[in-house]
Amino acid sequence: MKRIIIATITMLATYTVQAQQDFKTYVSTAKTSYSAGKLEDAHFALQQMLQDVEVTIGKEVIKLLPAKMDTLETDAREDRVTGNVSFVGATIHRTYGKFDKRAELDIVNNSPLLGSLNAFLTSPMLGGLMNDGKSKTVKVQGYKARLEKEDNGDGQLPSYKLEIPFNNALVTFRIDKSSETEILHLANTIPLPQIAKLIQ
Repeated sequence: MKRIIIATITMLATYTVQAQQDFKTYVSTAKTSYSAGKLEDAHFALQQMLQDVEVTIGKEVIKLLPAKMDTLETDAREDRVTGNVSFVGATIHRTYGKFDKRAELDIVNNSPLLGSLNAFLTSPMLGGLMNDGKSKTVKVQGYKARLEKEDNGDGQLPSYKLEIPFNNALVTFRIDKSSETEILHLANTIPLPQIAKLIQ
């Protein structure tokens, strides 16, 4: 808990002047609205403040991601960190490679899919019922994950999708024209423990 507080304070200290002003404005608005009995306005201002913090954390997470995965280089123009619609969490996106072969990494904090995926991974019966021969449970850096083979129907190598739930986030890694061995190898280059510390 102490590390989380220190990390949050450090990230807030790196805000630009504009972000600091926004943060102070949200806090001030929340206090004023609360004092005036305008609880809905206070709640909204706090949501805005928390979303700013989530986006700042997301920008720190994207800095941790590898710049290159094997021969696939990052397309920095496609890096995105956006606040989620529900004001809870953020979505982090990075693309690797070009048109001939691409990989995409998405990290969604407070993903609504976490519950069903965790049920799939922890319940042998449910996992067995949902197993169509194209998906299975694997481990990546000690985390249970769901690996799914997606046949493109074009006679080329299949695509793979790997979903890794941890803490309150869902990491989804997709790669086309690939193999099970390759996606698991590349997934092991993602610094999951460091990401988990930032977004928990």
